[in-house]
Amino acid sequence: MLKKSFITALLLLIFSVLRAQDGTSAFQFLKLPFSAHASALGGENISIIEDDLTMAVQNPALLSCVADKTLNLNYMLYMDGVNVGGAAFARTAGERSTWAVTAQYVDYGELKETTEENIEIGTFSAKDISISGIYTYDLSDYWSGGVRTNFIYSHYDKYSSFAIGIDLGLNYYHQESDFSASLVARNLGGQLKAFEERHEKLPVDVQLGFSKRLAHAPFRLSFTLHDLTHWSTSATAANNFGKKLLNHIALGIDFLPTSNFYLAAGYSFRRGEEMKINGSSHWAGFTCGTGIQLKRLKLGMAYAKYHVSSSSLIFNLSYTL
Repeated sequence: MLKKSFITALLLLIFSVLRAQDGTSAFQFLKLPFSAHASALGGENISIIEDDLTMAVQNPALLSCVADKTLNLNYMLYMDGVNVGGAAFARTAGERSTWAVTAQYVDYGELKETTEENIEIGTFSAKDISISGIYTYDLSDYWSGGVRTNFIYSHYDKYSSFAIGIDLGLNYYHQESDFSASLVARNLGGQLKAFEERHEKLPVDVQLGFSKRLAHAPFRLSFTLHDLTHWSTSATAANNFGKKLLNHIALGIDFLPTSNFYLAAGYSFRRGEEMKINGSSHWAGFTCGTGIQLKRLKLGMAYAKYHVSSSSLIFNLSYTL
């Protein structure tokens, strides 16, 4: 009964969000990946099942896979002068529940302040901060559901804003066939304090993802539909249905020769389209990464491109106490 009620409530909420969303939003830093593994799989993944605390930020329902007393540290070289850091800690609470706390910090460094005539008059600092709590409950042997409450603060020069966001996640996992399917609604909520007079929306993102490990080969395939609340993106507004669909797809593949090591690669069709210069994306949509486990220590890293001016590297370090 609890499982059916949770699934029904989540689906109704997501369908209402799909109908209501349009226009632009604030707090775009919330779209940056927390997980090196997800970043390596095309930048979007909500369905891989493994002991990885960072994946619970992608989908709170995946926290049930994480070992008790796991500590995680993250660092991302986003682009020149911009650094992203994060941390997380998880604890189990009984046989079916797990909770975690996370934090993320984006420092944009010192920025030039100019007039409308482009005359430099000084510098200012800018930063984004998010602190969240995650709770996951195993609804049955196959289903898990999770919720993440995110407290968001941004400060740009003399302007600041505060918001609260909610992520809802649902995962189905069939262990015998190693098949996983997930549905996530991210960044539901809104601003409590606006930058100026007008309140802006959060970057709501509804995602549907699938992962399947091949039965007779050391490979796992992932397919993720993302940003379903904004069907006509800026990169696809003038294109046909097929082109629009592609730009909501992220593909990923894992090579898993052992249980303690992976190589991952992926492709984001949207990123490849949006970063085209003179008809070439210069591999902007391509992502890759690797990870290794050494007893209680896990290391992960990924390469991706989130801005036309530079490439990004993401590092994850996890330790089970």
